[in-house]
Amino acid sequence: MLDVSLSKVTRPLLRDEAYDRIRHAIVDGTLPPGAPLRDADLADQLGLSKAPVRQALLRLAEDGLVDSKPQSYTRVSEVLTADVADAREIVRVLHEFTARQAALRCGPADVAAMRAANGRFSEAIEAGDIPGAVEADDELHAIPVRLAGNAAIAATLDRYTPLLRRLEHVRFGSALGRNSVDRHTKLIDALEAHDPDTAVSVISTIWTDLLEDR
Repeated sequence: MLDVSLSKVTRPLLRDEAYDRIRHAIVDGTLPPGAPLRDADLADQLGLSKAPVRQALLRLAEDGLVDSKPQSYTRVSEVLTADVADAREIVRVLHEFTARQAALRCGPADVAAMRAANGRFSEAIEAGDIPGAVEADDELHAIPVRLAGNAAIAATLDRYTPLLRRLEHVRFGSALGRNSVDRHTKLIDALEAHDPDTAVSVISTIWTDLLEDR
């Protein structure tokens, strides 16, 4: 037997489950901007003790999805904040990198999967199904990320993209959603043609316009 001293296993899964569920509710608008977040109420709704909920709220505050002032308030952050603008810059640059890598590695099956995802995205936009549009958009952009094969980039995007997903829930009901169908098509065409410069230009426009389109 290995003679080492290990700390006892804690219960991180409860904390992570609380984090995932609260984050999802914030991103899809179930918990709207400015909504108060009381750990006792959330713990009761989730069937958990207050400890994992408090840990989840601390992590969500680090992510920029929750505003908190000790002894004063804990609430859902606003959709447009400095954190969102900062996250957009990080996400844009990382997607530019993955698009460049994907253009060198993209195969017919990857192209077909992206076109299918864009088809679902278009149908969801036309039907006013914003959650469906966001899900299809996630599926489409996940393919270049996978092709880039960089776990650090994938983990960073997982942390910061939710700040922008809230914005997409608002914007996909506007012209931005319809414009995104065409931009997705241009991105896919560039990847299929193994044209990294065009792919990077298109993906940059997609993420830049998320904050600028009205």
